[in-house]
This record gives sequence, C-alpha cells and structure tokens, in this order.
Amino acid sequence: MTPPMTSKPLSRALRLSIVIPAYNEEATLEEIVARVQATPYEKELILVDDCSKDRTWEIMGALAARYDNVRTFRHQQNQGKGGALRTGFGHATGDVVLIQDADLEYDPADYSVLLRPILEGKADVVYGSRFLGGPYVRVHLFWHYLGNRFLTLVSNAFTNLNLTDMETCYKVFKRDVAQRLDIQSRTFAVEPEITAKVSKMRKRIYEVPISYAGRDYSEGKKIGPKDAFIAIWAIVRWTVFYRLPPVV
Repeated sequence: MTPPMTSKPLSRALRLSIVIPAYNEEATLEEIVARVQATPYEKELILVDDCSKDRTWEIMGALAARYDNVRTFRHQQNQGKGGALRTGFGHATGDVVLIQDADLEYDPADYSVLLRPILEGKADVVYGSRFLGGPYVRVHLFWHYLGNRFLTLVSNAFTNLNLTDMETCYKVFKRDVAQRLDIQSRTFAVEPEITAKVSKMRKRIYEVPISYAGRDYSEGKKIGPKDAFIAIWAIVRWTVFYRLPPVV
C-alpha cells in the first residue's frame, strides 16, 4: 500500500494566521485579542464579524487601528461560524492557520502545546482536546458534555479516527490544508465537516490537551440541543456523500 502523502516539516520561524470569528462578542473581543497578541509568535489576526448586532464591528475597527497585524472583515448577512471561517481561511497568508473563538473559553497560552506537533514535523492538523486532561478545565454542563462525547463517537465511527473532542474550537492546520477545506456549512456543523474532510485528505492528525473555561447559557453560550441533530446530519453528509476534489 502506498503511504499517504505528507507535507514537509515547517521551520520554527513559522508565521501564524489566527482566524477569530465573532458574533455579538463586544464584551470579550478586546481581551481575547490582547491575549492573542501576547503570544510569542509572528502572526496576523483575521477578525470576521458575522453581521453582529452589537458593537463588535466598531471594536474591530479600533483594534485594526491599534495593531498593524489585525485585519478585519464583515459579513453583511449572518452566515454562521462556518461562513466566518470560510472568509477567514480565504484571507490567511501564514504558514499555519489556527481557529480562536472570540469568547474567553479557550486560552491562547495553549498555542505552544497546539503548535508543537507541527513544529516537530509530525502533524499537518492538530486538535486541542478538552477531555485529555489539560492544566485546568471548568466543570462541564452534564448534557453538553454528553452531547460532545456522543457526537465525537458518531464522527469517529464514520471517519475511522480516534478523536476525543471533535467539537473543539482549537483546530490548527498547515495553510494548504485549511485552504483546501472549502467550508460549506454555515452553522456549528462546520466542526464535523472539517473533521470529515481532513480524514479524507489522509493528513496526519494529532490531539493535545488544552485548558478550558467553558461558559454556561446565562454567560452567552450559543450552541443548543438542535445543533446536535444538525451535526449528525453533517457527519453523514460529509463522510458518506462527499468526495474530496483532487489537488490541482
């Protein structure tokens, strides 16, 4: 059997493209950008406002004026997280693309852990798992936790991967992988879509433990029970009915 093709290892002087989708995140956007800026990497921040109703776009403008490595984009109609990631990936110019949510659930201090498998030339894709025992993890809502584990199990059954946290925000890709994803989902179904597509690419996927400070619904958590049904259909759609286009 011919082994799967892999990309060349990256130099340690890599440049990051950090894609931050945002919808009504005026309360946390400035702080998360400050935390990202504090990480010791050459980087560009790609902020995508998904037609927010609050001051998110105004804050993005102020951040772009303050930092010369911040680029901002705005959707005139809401396209969901998937649409925001598609926009962000399309404008990425770094060696590595990293997804960062605009809330404060995921800590940029974990970037060194996330990047290590790529820096060492072992991985093309890295997932940050909330269930592998990171430095600290806020106690999860039981049904939300159970839903995450169930969806990961279903995804694994279809993709033949052995992930512990398919729904994690922290996904890191070499740029050629990110820009080949051609994201179509406009909802939180983007997570199983991405996972199905990288599995079909036969890329080297690693998982690493991350910290997690999850919000509850009173603090602004947006995902709900209906998203589980959407995710199940996405798993089936992108693993059974989708054929990965050839590399041009």
